[in-house]
Order: sequence, then C-alpha cells, then structure tokens
Amino acid sequence: MDPAPPVAATPRYSLPPVRRPEEDILFCVDVDLEALTEMKPPAAASASGPSPGSASTGSPQQPAGAGGAARPALRRLDAVKQALLLFVHGKRKICPGHRFAFASLGETVSMVKKDFSSDPGSAMEAVHSLAASGSRYETADLTPLFKIAYQEGKRAESQGRLLRVILIYCRSSTKPHHQWPVKPKNFTLDIFYLHDKPTADNCPQKVYDALVDALEHVSQYEGYILETSQGLARVIFREMCILLSHPMQRCIQDDLDIPKQVAKKTLATEAAQNEDGTPVSSQQ
Repeated sequence: MDPAPPVAATPRYSLPPVRRPEEDILFCVDVDLEALTEMKPPAAASASGPSPGSASTGSPQQPAGAGGAARPALRRLDAVKQALLLFVHGKRKICPGHRFAFASLGETVSMVKKDFSSDPGSAMEAVHSLAASGSRYETADLTPLFKIAYQEGKRAESQGRLLRVILIYCRSSTKPHHQWPVKPKNFTLDIFYLHDKPTADNCPQKVYDALVDALEHVSQYEGYILETSQGLARVIFREMCILLSHPMQRCIQDDLDIPKQVAKKTLATEAAQNEDGTPVSSQQ
C-alpha cells in the first residue's frame, strides 16, 4: 500500500507593519446645564441593574463614605473629565506622539487649550478647568468647531499628522446646527452623546439624528457616534475606550461588535451545558 503523501504545511499569515500618522485630537465638551445631571451611584446601579434605556435625572441617595458622611453626587461632567484623562493616558500608552487640545461648547465653541500638546500635565490642567454653565443654552452652533477643525486639519496634514475631533454632547432637546459648505474633508469627527431617556418633554432621537447628519457631512475617515442614557459612569468609560481606535484602522460602525457583553457570554456558556451540568464539547 502506497504511503500517504505528506501534508503541506499551512502557510503562516503575516501582517506587514504599517505606520499610521500620529493624531492631533481636539476634544469639544458640552458645558450646558445638562452636563450637571447626576449619575447613578455605584450602589444603586448594582442593586437595580443597568437596565438599557434608563436615565438618571433626579437626585439619588449617595452611598455613605468614610465616617458615614454622604459622598457628593457624581455628575455627567465629572464622569466625562475622568473618561478624558483615561483616554489621554491610554492613547499615549499606544503612542506617546499623539497630541491633545480642548474646547467647550456653549451656544458656540470656545477654546480651552488651543495648542496641541502630548504633555499629560497640560491635558490634566485643561480638563480640570472645564466647568458647566448654570443655565441652559438655547442653541448649539457647530460651525465654529468645524472652522477650527478645518484649519487645524490643514496644519496637521502639512506635518504628516491626522486631525480628529471628539465632540461630547449632553443636551436632550437642543438639536445642534451648522452652516458648513461642502469642502474637502480633512478631519475625522467622533461623537459621544449623553442624554436623558425619552419623555414628552425632550427629543433625544431628533438630537441624535442631527448629530449623525453632522458627522456624515464632515468626517474624513470612519467616524463613530456613541450614545447612552443609562446614567452610569462605567458606561462612559467603556464607550470612550472604543474611541481610542485610530480612524485609519477602523471597521465601519455597523460591523463594530465590541465591547462584548459579559452577561450574554455567561448565558451562552450555560446554554451549552447539558442537564447534569457537564460541558458539551463540539469535538467528538
């Protein structure tokens, strides 16, 4: 009997390294009164569970701190500041050459830190200086933001860099608007929308649709729009981690399947067990 022919070794897959441009990232943080909305405290969140679509618009009782004193409420802007610092730290770990600048959005855009810098101390100072208004703004004009981004995008391109704008928006009823002509797209726009759950008194879906229109109008590469109404700080941190991805290395958002839900994974594992609890193997 003839011996079986040798099995050819499967060639190893290799991905050649490609250097992507370092990023200049401009954060624009909404400082409307709604940025002061209180988040759910961790104790209340763990007791009730993070039900999708829930929101925190009231003043939940805060868990006691050391000595029995109630801890101050965590507000949206507080959680956003923490998420920004985590983002800056994580992005610099990926590549120390990324640089950051900061702006705030009231009725229009104001620069908080105009010069882009990779210095974490400079970023921390700018983040801590962000403060919300004591009143609601009637309008939100994104035109100045796009003008700044367009000019900074040309400068970044001349330096072999890539400009990205990350807009963090907090208003549940005020639709943003812009008057921006069709121009060559030279920056990427990401949006993170924090809002209340829908009621008869607000219109977060219409606001979301306006944000999507703005993103599609100006973004050069695949821009992501993320949103939450859960009122949980950990959701803000988790979603900001998605935005760490480089715009030139992204899949389209419709194909994005991260982060994985731990609860769904647990249910899938339990479903794969037989009645006596023995794991069912797919290999026979």
